[in-house]
Amino acid sequence: MESSNYKILLVDDESDILEFLSYNLKKEGFQVSTAGDGKEAIEKAKKLHPHLIILDVMMPEMDGIETCEKIRSLPEFSDVLISFLTARGEDYSQIAGFEAGADDYISKPIKPKVFISRVKALLKRSGRVSEEGGNASNGLISIGNISIDRERYLIIQDGKEFSLPRKEFELLILLVSRPQKVFTRDEIYSSIWGEKIIVGDRTIDVHIRKLREKIGDDYIQTVKGVGYKFVDAAN
Repeated sequence: MESSNYKILLVDDESDILEFLSYNLKKEGFQVSTAGDGKEAIEKAKKLHPHLIILDVMMPEMDGIETCEKIRSLPEFSDVLISFLTARGEDYSQIAGFEAGADDYISKPIKPKVFISRVKALLKRSGRVSEEGGNASNGLISIGNISIDRERYLIIQDGKEFSLPRKEFELLILLVSRPQKVFTRDEIYSSIWGEKIIVGDRTIDVHIRKLREKIGDDYIQTVKGVGYKFVDAAN
């Protein structure tokens, strides 16, 4: 992975944290920009189109959760990675972050080497989508009344196009790659978040619920105590 190919936007209202994180990321060759609040972050994101946005949660004027939601509502940022970096480590805070559309949640304080490792692991896995399963042609997977355009990160259902946050998209791709196969929670964690990424126990549940809200309840079935599987609701 060539670090210099990646643009990162750091957002925090504490200038010393921005300076510290920027220094360590730039040492690794990343292109780094900073913002001091949510509103500035959105404006800079529109100009820079970063690959990864790292957001503090507690900020004046517009907090990280609202900022994440607003960024996710803009179609041009459907595939941008968003990670929270915050001192708030409670489960409910993490759940709120993932529901807002975050891909990862990093707790402060964190050692520079660990922070860089998390960033690299997140970016390394960001392009990973399964090439198997479904009826794939020219980056398009079709099953039932759902088509998944892997190149444009779009879902086409009943003639309507809509985008998904990256982790929801990758989770759907994984499940669709082997219809009827039950993916265990461990398999999902490993495939979507990677072994180096530590996320809360409710993370998968939050993403599954949000997927069901968008594509319908009938496609993803829960196998209690094991995991989830994708079924063709038309059959």
